[in-house]
Amino acid sequence: MMKKIGFIGTGVMGKSMVSHLLKAGYTVNIHTRTKSKAQELIDKGAIWKDTVAEIAQTSELVMTMVGYPKDVEEIYLGSKGLIENLLPEAICIDLTTSKPSLAKKLSEIAKEQHVSILDAPVSGGDIGAKNGTLTVMVGGEEKVFQEVKPILEYFGENIILQGPHGAGQHTKMCNQIAIASGMIGVCEAMAYAEKSGLDPKQVLESITGGAAGSWSLSHLAPRMLEENYDPGFYIKHFIKDIEIAIEEADAMELFIPGLTLAKQLYEKLSHQGDEDLGTQALYKLFN
Repeated sequence: MMKKIGFIGTGVMGKSMVSHLLKAGYTVNIHTRTKSKAQELIDKGAIWKDTVAEIAQTSELVMTMVGYPKDVEEIYLGSKGLIENLLPEAICIDLTTSKPSLAKKLSEIAKEQHVSILDAPVSGGDIGAKNGTLTVMVGGEEKVFQEVKPILEYFGENIILQGPHGAGQHTKMCNQIAIASGMIGVCEAMAYAEKSGLDPKQVLESITGGAAGSWSLSHLAPRMLEENYDPGFYIKHFIKDIEIAIEEADAMELFIPGLTLAKQLYEKLSHQGDEDLGTQALYKLFN
C-alpha cells in the first residue's frame, strides 16, 4: 500500500486535496512555486521539497495540479522533471485540465521509463475540493486506475475511468463546454429576475429544483447576487480550458457556437483585468 504521496501545485483546489490526504494519515511531500503559499499545509504536517525532482525521488505516487499545459510539460519532462526521477514502478496522476494530446505523449514517455501516468482532471471547484466530493475523470490503464482509486476517493466521489490515455481530458472538455454555455444562461436568468423586479434569491428557490437546475445555478448564482467574485476557479484558467476545447472541436470539425460565444465574453472580462476572478464574475457583463 502506498504511504508516501507527492503533490505539486497547492493552489485553490490542491490545498484542500492535500488536506484530505494528510487527514487520512498519508505522508505528503509538497512543492509549489511559492513556498509561503504552502505554509498552512506545512503547518498541518506536509513535507516541503525544494524541487520537482525531490518530489519524484521521495514519493511512490505523485499528483500534479497546475495551471496550464506548458506547466505540465515543464514538471514532467526533462532531466529535472518527474518522469526521469521517479522511483521504479511509481505512478503519477495529472489532475490538471490539459490537452488530450499531451496526456497521450506523457503516457508514452512514462512507459519507456517503466512508470505509469493517468490523466485525471477534476470538476467541482473549490467547494467540491473542500468537501471531498470532486468528480474525477480518468484516462489510462485499468490496473493502474484500480490501484489508485482508493486514494482518489479521499477527495472525490464520482470517479470514473473513461478510457485510454487522453480520455480523461476529453471528458473534462465535455464538462467545460456544458459549464461555459450554461453559465451564460445562469447570468441571463439572474439579470432577467432583477430587471423584472423579482427577488432573485426567491427565484432561485423555485428554479434550482426544477428542470433548470444545475451546479452553477445552485452554487454560483448566489455568489453572483452577492457580488462575490472570489475564485473557486479562475477566469484565466477557464479561458485556457475553453481554448483547448475549441482546438479539439475544430480538429473534429464540430460546430460549437455556445462555447465560441462564452470565449468571447470571458476574454472581454480578461481584457478588463478580471482574469483572476472566479468564473461567476461573468455576471458583471449582465448587471
